[in-house]
Amino acid sequence: MKLVLVGAGHAHLHLLAEAEALRTAGLEVTLVAPETFHYSGLATGVLSGALSEAAARIDVAALAAAHGVAHRATTVTAVDLVARNLRLAAGDDRPFDLVSFNVGSGVSDPMGLTKAAEVWPVKPLSRLLELKIRLETVLRAEGRAPSIVVAGGGQTGFEVAAAMSGLCARHGQMARVTVVSRDPPRWAPSSALASLARRLKDRGVNVVDGEVVERSDGLCRLSDGRALECEMLVLAGGLVAPPLIGTLGLPTDGAGRLYVTPALHTPNEPTVFAAGDCAMVAGAPRPPAGVFGVRAAPVLKANLVARAQGGRPRPYRPQTRWLSIMDLGDGTGLALRGRLWWRGRTALWVKRRLDLGFVAAARGLRPGA
Repeated sequence: MKLVLVGAGHAHLHLLAEAEALRTAGLEVTLVAPETFHYSGLATGVLSGALSEAAARIDVAALAAAHGVAHRATTVTAVDLVARNLRLAAGDDRPFDLVSFNVGSGVSDPMGLTKAAEVWPVKPLSRLLELKIRLETVLRAEGRAPSIVVAGGGQTGFEVAAAMSGLCARHGQMARVTVVSRDPPRWAPSSALASLARRLKDRGVNVVDGEVVERSDGLCRLSDGRALECEMLVLAGGLVAPPLIGTLGLPTDGAGRLYVTPALHTPNEPTVFAAGDCAMVAGAPRPPAGVFGVRAAPVLKANLVARAQGGRPRPYRPQTRWLSIMDLGDGTGLALRGRLWWRGRTALWVKRRLDLGFVAAARGLRPGA
């Protein structure tokens, strides 16, 4: 039975490590994904300059080879569910009996802002690495911090703004960053948000209400007509599933994420599985966060084996409370779990330990090795 894994997100990295168990169950495994994976939990640490790009990079091609998994370093451009066939960007086809999608998320851009110059979506994560290089070029060559607008007042927008402030500070400059939030932030307790806003304001990051609708001539225009000075625009709001998911013709939520059952396959087509940011368990909506892909991974593996062997699937129940830690780019972190929160160096220490541990495990290394 042919199993094709599309994408190399958190869940599929786990499946690479479990490839022998999949083969024992009678599954012939192929991975279709780029050669490298940048771990999202460390992305802002890289952007702030606290970590090297290599710290967040996982060599997917090497992992696939180490675990005996056939790897196509390309992407899927079309899916024929009737013929059970994938069309690859490389020009060839890949038939499947079972297919699993773990392709992350992208940034919604209904205004077409990415068509303008100096616009940087936070996804794919490679764009954040390019943004860091661009920002450092200005800081070094001109000895000043450029004016930056971050469109999106969610947790991602605030963390990216904090990271850029940290990078400016490393170059001896005060940041000039404005976070534009369409709605009042509600992703954390009000006391945590107030504390964070005060801290960021002292570091050159301000927050304003509004929605960016136009980018031109070194400015960003908001829906109410206001204009903000803007040399660089970062899009950090409205994470959505990649366009490929929408071509499947299967039910999706408002963010284009594929609806799946607790067994992690789609209700309409039990040969199609999905996990991570591109999927949503029907009746259990959760925000895009790596923790869900990590927790779903063992269930995905068990259910692919069950599907191959005619066994009973296990249910995946996304947790209702989870630990989320923001890297604030200044050597501190903000930890959130439900209504509980704390900020400080200890929070960042915990985050680093968890994130570096995940990368080390994915690479097959001991943490710190």
